Amino acid sequence: MLNYRHLYYFWMVAKEGGFARAAERLDMAIQTISAQVRELERSLGHALLKPAGRGVTLTEAGHAAFARAEEIFQIGQGLAQEVHAAATRPVLRLAVGLSDGISKLAAHALLAPVLDTPNLRLVCHEGETEQLLGELAQHHLDLVLAGQGAPANPNLRLTSDRLVSAPVDWYGPARLVTRARAQAFPQSLEMLPVLLPTGHSVLRQSLDRWFDERGLRPNVVGEFEDNALMSVFAARGLGVFPISRLGASEVGMLRGLRRLAEGDTVQEEIHAIRNRRGQHHPLVQALMAQARTSVFSK
Repeated sequence: MLNYRHLYYFWMVAKEGGFARAAERLDMAIQTISAQVRELERSLGHALLKPAGRGVTLTEAGHAAFARAEEIFQIGQGLAQEVHAAATRPVLRLAVGLSDGISKLAAHALLAPVLDTPNLRLVCHEGETEQLLGELAQHHLDLVLAGQGAPANPNLRLTSDRLVSAPVDWYGPARLVTRARAQAFPQSLEMLPVLLPTGHSVLRQSLDRWFDERGLRPNVVGEFEDNALMSVFAARGLGVFPISRLGASEVGMLRGLRRLAEGDTVQEEIHAIRNRRGQHHPLVQALMAQARTSVFSK
């Protein structure tokens, strides 16, 4: 292990340009500082200082050690202020699990009402629903947003509510949307390149049923676990894609996307799953209250 006291003495000697000035600055004996620096050189296996007139200068190895010591002790100088700020400023932490299958753009829209909370520390975890529910049950998370409610399991002691059920619309790059107007929707999905969520998402299952009911064979050119990533690829011209109306407000951040068609049958649901402690979290309560007033809450 590196002895940081030895490193500090070396750093001071290098900054002051000699042992005498460093000893005066630290109010210590020259012999003590010299011995500590020699110990550091022995532990690193290289000479760090060499004589230069009445003082010392850095060797090549010393330059490398001094540069790293500068970073270390400059960070250390700010430690007291950071600790004081953390101890005196109340931080409101919200840990949210986002199921792989839900639209991340829709999740952002649901979380938006609390993002301006002063001193908010938002922690987002993404993963399979089962894994996230385990973390929720152990109080590592305050809330899980998933495409379906929590399974019936009295051992987990979880509460689940449907937050929203939003219609799914179709978007795509302007050139593809313009081209598709020559053919009726949804038959145009057999001609256009189509991007879809991966098969494990609840939305993909609903879309597949919708395709089957209409006898459609969409021209699928890409499948994505992350809806936001799918939007980026669509904006780059790869294809058209479905997105819930709740998340569609975020699509405006991506230039060049146009709406191809409004949906009326397929809906994306997002459920809020909480443990007992999460039910009393002020930000979780605020999110629940805001979602209940949403036009998609019914």
